[in-house]
Amino acid sequence: MASGTTGTVAGRPQPQTTAEPAGGPFVRHAPDGRRAMYVAAGAAAGTGAAQFVANPMVSSPGWNKGYRVLTQLTAGTGASALTVTNQDAPFNFHQLVQMKDAFGTQLLTGPGYEISNLVPLYSGQFGTDEMRPAQNSPQFNPIFTAIGAGTGNCQFPTYFPFEFAKGYGVISGANAALLPVLQINLASIVGLFGTGTYTTAPTSTLTVDSDFYWLPNVPADPPGIGTTCQWIFQPCNPTIPSGASTLVQLPRLGGYLTMLILELRNASGVRVGEGQAFDFGATGNLDTGTGWPVRPKILVDGVPLIDSLFGTIAEDIAIGMQIGALGGNILNNATGVANGTAQAYRPRGTIAISRKNSLAQRDFGLLETGEIFLSTNPGTQIEVAGYPWGTVTTGPMTLNAIVGQVVPSGALVRGLPEA
Repeated sequence: MASGTTGTVAGRPQPQTTAEPAGGPFVRHAPDGRRAMYVAAGAAAGTGAAQFVANPMVSSPGWNKGYRVLTQLTAGTGASALTVTNQDAPFNFHQLVQMKDAFGTQLLTGPGYEISNLVPLYSGQFGTDEMRPAQNSPQFNPIFTAIGAGTGNCQFPTYFPFEFAKGYGVISGANAALLPVLQINLASIVGLFGTGTYTTAPTSTLTVDSDFYWLPNVPADPPGIGTTCQWIFQPCNPTIPSGASTLVQLPRLGGYLTMLILELRNASGVRVGEGQAFDFGATGNLDTGTGWPVRPKILVDGVPLIDSLFGTIAEDIAIGMQIGALGGNILNNATGVANGTAQAYRPRGTIAISRKNSLAQRDFGLLETGEIFLSTNPGTQIEVAGYPWGTVTTGPMTLNAIVGQVVPSGALVRGLPEA
């Protein structure tokens, strides 16, 4: 053996990235990450009472941007073909969603269709353009593909967002004692299907992952720590008789509004009015039914902010969000085959007024300066008027508001904090 020969101990390989010098925006020093929160498996989706999922979250080494949630219904066996009659399926399987931060602040609260579908669709906080709707996700396997077999098996993704501009609105995830709380009431399978029978009801599995920013390796904090974007579902008052000429008041607010989603339902809870029919249990590609006024008016403190034809509002949505713009692909609700109707459908009975197009005519998602967020306080009164509202067979109608509201910690950070 040669003299001077020494042995070495193999060490753990080190990351090959080079640390950024101090300074610059938070996102330069905080790479994107994702980790598992939990898998809630085996909850029965049968005909009994709704199930309740509220598994504790785990810490992530950084700042949470939002939660990815994949819902799967599996292992069902059918005795006869199933018919979907609820237009909110499959998202209404999430009967009620409540998302709170560690201090109990409500970040997302409302029925599953609105929180699990309309918020990701319209908010710009999860995907843009063709990937806005969950129905365009490669993970979306809708119920109607299994109707003939009568199994009721399906899966659908959604996203519960915190971040509303790049790096802004994130929630601390590194402190295991201060973690958000996600609670989901799951409906029974009867809530998804109207007719048909099954031998074995499918069971549900909810997989929850967190998108987060890693803790920076230099002193750098996300902009506006403590600022939250809250999405709250609330019915408006009063109800709307068929064909009435009346004002409807939204609930009192008190923050900077990023998006105002309005949803019109009849006395049976069915969404009414124009919209492209990707809705389950619906027929045709365009619902020309009534409900919305021909010319809705949106007033802030008694002053008309928008006085427009309904069709022009639909144009604004297509221009700003590409929702309802013709020429792309959408699955036919009866066959599951792409029919080229719209790249992102506008759900029946819904419209959205965006305040996230300060950079251009378009909503660029997280690329947002906040310059034209609508500043409100608890005394601000927003109203929607119809002279008259449309007629419906089952009245009165209820207008629901799903409002994206930024509540800043200190002054609102404007401009591009990530630049």
